[in-house]
Amino acid sequence: MNHEINMTHGKPLPLLFGFALPLMLGNVFQQFYTVADTAIIGQGVGMHALAALGCIEWLNWMMVSFIQGFSQGFSIRIAQNYGEGNIPEMKRFIGQSAILAVIIAILYLIVGQLTLDFLLCIMRVPPELYSMAEIYMRILMLGTPAIAFFNFCSAVLRAIGDSKTPLKAMMVASIINIILDLIFVFIFEWGIAGAALATITAQCFSGTVCCRKIIKTKILHFGRKELHRNPAILHNLIKLGTPTAAKNITIALGGIIVQAVVNGFGTGFIAGFTATNKLFGLLEIAAVSYGYAITTYVSQNYGAKQHIRIKEGLRAAIFLAVVTSIAIAAFMFVFGRQLTSLFISSDIPELVTEAKYIAYLYLRTLAIFLPTLYLMYTFVSVLQGMGDTLSTFISGVIELIIRIIISAVVFRSGFKIGIFGGEFVAWIGATIYLIVHYRRKIKSLL
Repeated sequence: MNHEINMTHGKPLPLLFGFALPLMLGNVFQQFYTVADTAIIGQGVGMHALAALGCIEWLNWMMVSFIQGFSQGFSIRIAQNYGEGNIPEMKRFIGQSAILAVIIAILYLIVGQLTLDFLLCIMRVPPELYSMAEIYMRILMLGTPAIAFFNFCSAVLRAIGDSKTPLKAMMVASIINIILDLIFVFIFEWGIAGAALATITAQCFSGTVCCRKIIKTKILHFGRKELHRNPAILHNLIKLGTPTAAKNITIALGGIIVQAVVNGFGTGFIAGFTATNKLFGLLEIAAVSYGYAITTYVSQNYGAKQHIRIKEGLRAAIFLAVVTSIAIAAFMFVFGRQLTSLFISSDIPELVTEAKYIAYLYLRTLAIFLPTLYLMYTFVSVLQGMGDTLSTFISGVIELIIRIIISAVVFRSGFKIGIFGGEFVAWIGATIYLIVHYRRKIKSLL
């Protein structure tokens, strides 16, 4: 079945929503198994294991988002070539992207293993949680090639408008991950290491589903000629992918700094903070999906030189972002307390009480400012689609600076819940910059 979507024709709103919906459903499955993974660890292994996951949450996100950043950057040129109708050039970019994806995965795997102890130390991981955090990250880092495999294949498919195959891949991954979680944690009693192994195995299966679709799609076929080193294309891909990956790294560094401060607040606070961070994926689930849709839409129309459609697409995207974020925020206010409680279990009542209080307070704070996050994703994605990945990197630097300032104030003052501001204030600062920069960029095109 042909799942390609050419976004250079048709009304932007139904195009964006129709493309984003399968991605959203796929992310629902992904978040479902992330939530299930966390709940199984929290209930099956204990609160210390949950806190250990929280200690390295941003480190894990940095690994995944670094690879995602490069894949996103690569897909921009692929989508632009598709919109332009230049299929031979598109195939050359796919082949060169595959080469870079392999190199990046191997380098990250080696560097990650060599620097993990140093990273855990600067994050101030408590001694009682250190061994669990270390084994979890070491296993996940061994699975870096599997993560890169899935992200590369799904990015190529999204570039030509296929969002349905990544949905199928995430459905398969979700089912496999939950089944293996239950087996490895409850039956084999492998604890936190079992959860990491389940995640890697699920990623292998999801990547395979997307790869099979690429093989079956004629216009995506590439051979030795496309894999022959092309310095000009490689330079172009690195130029696009590096700022996007660097942006994700800066955001992750800000998160690591925040987490380092939180790690000094005790197990109860860490567990509550972790519970909400695990639900954060549900908060931004539609934002990520809309982001992919917007980047593909803008890339294809930018390649086709239909710049007026970019403005029309942005208006539709803002409408979707605001309406969806308000709906999700309302849901979290109503059901947030029950959702955060899924992750928290301990024989010490005081720890449970503290963790639940912190989790729900943090969740409500994020929900209030959720529309800002969705607007930030919208403008980041529009600029990326136009090939302007440098501005998105600068927005990441702004987020980093704000998180550092707030973390320093909280660390010195001891005002624990002030750390919540590290997120929403960073969103506000980055969004203001992105809106101003977009207005300048679009004026230069029209």
